[in-house]
Amino acid sequence: MAKIKNENRALLIIDMLRDFLEPDGALFCGEKARRIIPFVAQQIEAFHQKGDLVIFICDSHKRNDPEFKLFKPHCLKGTKGAQIIPELPVNPKDIIVSKTRYSAFYQTNLEDILKRKRINKVFVAGVCTSICVMDTVGDLRNRDYEVYVLRQGVADFNPRFHRFALERMAKIYGAKII
Repeated sequence: MAKIKNENRALLIIDMLRDFLEPDGALFCGEKARRIIPFVAQQIEAFHQKGDLVIFICDSHKRNDPEFKLFKPHCLKGTKGAQIIPELPVNPKDIIVSKTRYSAFYQTNLEDILKRKRINKVFVAGVCTSICVMDTVGDLRNRDYEVYVLRQGVADFNPRFHRFALERMAKIYGAKII
């Protein structure tokens, strides 16, 4: 039987997709968001080197998605905009979870993956801090995971919302902002 580690870590990379991070993307988050890319790539490499789990969480919408009443169509399933940006190193052992809502847990198999891999510490990076990152962090904490948000690895459309989300995740959810 495999030895169970005291620390089983996972890195969640949330919505680091072309529609959010490329200037011609449907919901481009801006140049400030692009500045997190090298840091996120370094974190992915560090997790790969330690043999830790890396999970890419990817928006993947149908053309008639109800979310498009709030945001213009983006990350349409099967399109270039829904692809992980090429600057990030995706390993064949990495897991890709497609989602249709803000939280990475809504109607996905993320909870099963984390349980099966016996994950107890989750590190989070990606966009947007005040939407998909914050909702996923809230759901991680509701499931009693120890959560670390990588401050240099998150970005948002709105700097005020970004600051608010970091503060809320720390004070309300108990996430460690590192």
